[in-house]
Amino acid sequence: MKTKIKSGDLVYVTAGKDKGKTGKVLKLLKAQNRVIVEKVNVVKRHSKPSQQNQAGGIVEKELGIDLSNVMLIDPESNSPTRAGYKLSEKGKKVRISKKSGEEI
Repeated sequence: MKTKIKSGDLVYVTAGKDKGKTGKVLKLLKAQNRVIVEKVNVVKRHSKPSQQNQAGGIVEKELGIDLSNVMLIDPESNSPTRAGYKLSEKGKKVRISKKSGEEI
């Protein structure tokens, strides 16, 4: 599925238990149509001691959110916006904010 959201984008959560929060996209899971957003949808998982995590115990981690439940943040007004595409002067396709028309 084609998406206008990329890794590193600042997004606003529009639905779910974390509605109203903002965060940076850490990872895009295209096959599942989900995104992992920093400090959003955090759950606790119990882990056994291993080579990477020698202490084990309870670990907090972010789970994915459906792509339809996030919106890009407009760089100019810091409010949620839809994204579109436009050709730049150099002929390159760039993402723009539908609210302000500014490049994302």
